[in-house]
Amino acid sequence: MNKGKEAKFYELLKKNKELQNIINKEIEKNREKDKIMFSQNKMAALGEMLNNISHQWRQPLMELSSLFIPLEGKINLGIKFEQEEIKESIEKLNEITKYMSNTIDDFRNFFATNKETSEFKLLEQINIAYKLMSGSFKANNISLEIFVSKNPIVHGYKNEYTQVLINLLNNAKDALIQRKIENPKIIIRVKEYEDEIILNIEDNAGGISVSPLEEIFKPFFTHGKKNGTGIGLFMSKLIIENNMHGKLLVNNTNNGAEFKIITYKNQKK
Repeated sequence: MNKGKEAKFYELLKKNKELQNIINKEIEKNREKDKIMFSQNKMAALGEMLNNISHQWRQPLMELSSLFIPLEGKINLGIKFEQEEIKESIEKLNEITKYMSNTIDDFRNFFATNKETSEFKLLEQINIAYKLMSGSFKANNISLEIFVSKNPIVHGYKNEYTQVLINLLNNAKDALIQRKIENPKIIIRVKEYEDEIILNIEDNAGGISVSPLEEIFKPFFTHGKKNGTGIGLFMSKLIIENNMHGKLLVNNTNNGAEFKIITYKNQKK
């Protein structure tokens, strides 16, 4: 190799190295952005979860109050207690405090930083998502119907999958409330096929007036949602499609919006 060609060769190597450094820096920047997005989504979910806790605890706290007020009245009036009455109040008190304790356990398990893939039964995660949101559903008279012919096993990130369910249920709930839908309803359907498992979440809020519909999965897209961050649907798609190698799709039905989560049985990592 003559000196001219050798110089060009080393110059090319130098440029390739510089280009590789630029690419590596951009990759690192994108990773940091993803971390920030996940963190923001988690914080948004945490705020929603705290709101749900308040709904779920409001009724038990009222029940606790209803137990103590009659007892306090009898004490102030000097009325003697029947032993059976005290025993019954204690039993009810234990049931209520156990329910409230279990609520905290549900939320703590949801926010556990478990990043290992595992096999989990889909119906269990649906029930967890419902338990975490049942307070706000009941407060807004939203009914949830679940149709599961089988209880398929999904392989992936259990807590992240549940987070996606909660994100989608929250979006449906918000649309139903904002549009003041009479008889608001959300339907979850699960079907298992030879190679895939499909979970549908459909509401009766009238659908999404965005074209193309896929725009709603873009980061910071907040069409029609007050105080929204625009992160939930973007992160949901990222979790299902990047982390679990599935698909998250959306379409409008005659009743409202329908989200479809597809996971594949041959995607074990």
